Amino acid sequence: VQLVESGGGVVQPGGSLRLSCQASGTNFLAYEMSWHRQAPGKQREIIASIGRSGKTNYTDSFKGRFAISRDLPADTIYLQMNSLEPEDTAVYYCHADLIHGGRIGDAWGQGTQVTVSS
Repeated sequence: VQLVESGGGVVQPGGSLRLSCQASGTNFLAYEMSWHRQAPGKQREIIASIGRSGKTNYTDSFKGRFAISRDLPADTIYLQMNSLEPEDTAVYYCHADLIHGGRIGDAWGQGTQVTVSS
């Protein structure tokens, strides 16, 4: 199973970006999917997660500015990021808990760079 993120780039402070992450492969079911980020010199942190029911959970510091959503048939999740600040500069990763070939496992995407700079 592969997770492929897209939508990163350079944006000015106060701007918005929408990230996408699509899961692909055969014989799998992605149940909980989530977004994480890792800024230079910092540990990776979770932003938000979403289940197949659409139930979401957010780390408190991201509530209000970031929104996670999911397109089940497309095996895709999104992260809408608003009011971006230079401190949001990081590599953003997608993660999925999944069942693949009858076994429980997980997968990470390769990451997409987000740079917030004037």
